[in-house]
Amino acid sequence: MNLNEMMQHLSYLLMAIGVMAFIVSVIAQVIKSWPGLAALPTSAVVIVLSLVLCPVSFMALMAWQKQPITWYMMFACMIAAFNVALVAMDGWERIKEIWERTVYKDKK
Repeated sequence: MNLNEMMQHLSYLLMAIGVMAFIVSVIAQVIKSWPGLAALPTSAVVIVLSLVLCPVSFMALMAWQKQPITWYMMFACMIAAFNVALVAMDGWERIKEIWERTVYKDKK
């Protein structure tokens, strides 16, 4: 796999995280507007939705592409679900903050 292919796959991953975070955010807001469910913590709703929707959509994608699903793919999907929840809860500002703390900074 060359660098261009790796960057393309990384772009697809970031796009998928963004789309899933948007979907999770919208569904969480709808659920929170139902009577009796407003008392639920929003972060808990977002985490549960992410842990349910990400594997379901991943399995649907793999079935549509007629690809086998292995245990390590599902494990990676669960880790990605936490990233989706993080983006849906705190938005891109939190991800940007983490990125800026971990990126090597040239000290002059």
